[in-house]
Amino acid sequence: MDQPLPLNGQRLSNKVAIITGATGGIGEATAKLFLAEGASVMLVGRSPDKLRETRERLGVNQRLAHFVAGATDEAATAEAVKATLEAFGGVDILLANAGTEGTVAPIEAVTREGFEEVLQTNVIGVWLAMKYCVEPMKQRGGGSIIALGSIASVVGNPAMAPYIASKHAVYGLVKTAALELGPAQIRVNAIGPGPIDNRMIQSLESQYSPDDPGAIRNDLTSRIALGRYGTNEEVAKLALFLASDESSYCSGGIYMIDGGFTAT
Repeated sequence: MDQPLPLNGQRLSNKVAIITGATGGIGEATAKLFLAEGASVMLVGRSPDKLRETRERLGVNQRLAHFVAGATDEAATAEAVKATLEAFGGVDILLANAGTEGTVAPIEAVTREGFEEVLQTNVIGVWLAMKYCVEPMKQRGGGSIIALGSIASVVGNPAMAPYIASKHAVYGLVKTAALELGPAQIRVNAIGPGPIDNRMIQSLESQYSPDDPGAIRNDLTSRIALGRYGTNEEVAKLALFLASDESSYCSGGIYMIDGGFTAT
């Protein structure tokens, strides 16, 4: 007989989560929600100052720790996972959230260095986080890996070749990992946010239209069925679903959270 689902506030009880890119809007909102739902959380980011500030906003909590590691630094990523095991005894959930939008430019104007920087962070960084969480999750009898994709994982967009390519690659990585890790009861999924009202979309608005960023916002909003940008908190709620046992039969998918942007 199926067991009843836990009540709100307990959906991640006794679970341990690692969140990369934890100082960004989505990362912090997800950490806050995961803590409220009973998880222990390791915040991972490249800026010591931003990590401290994020921890202060989240409040004093024995179930919260942080580790300084850039997404592309393999040794530091491995140490972040090791520190999580030492602090909390295991790993059940990974939110591979670290990412960069890169520079808006046509293909012929993109530099090799700029293209590689986006791929290194958005693809290699996700893979490294996955790589070092696999064995700890196997030791726990399973787990949930969630990668931050994007609407850019399924559509194209002018002047964003590195970012679009990187997010398509994330979804390919997720599908492959889901097939490999399914026998170990490790579920692997991607989240595909559309325009979310945070730093990244503001950067893109300013890059596309330095003199009138609001024009880009108006254009994007007009293409969203729900008529508005999403919030970090809404993305966090989707991450909670995929992290919890409520999504126990979900693996290998990309779960769009875009207000209907990609429905056409």
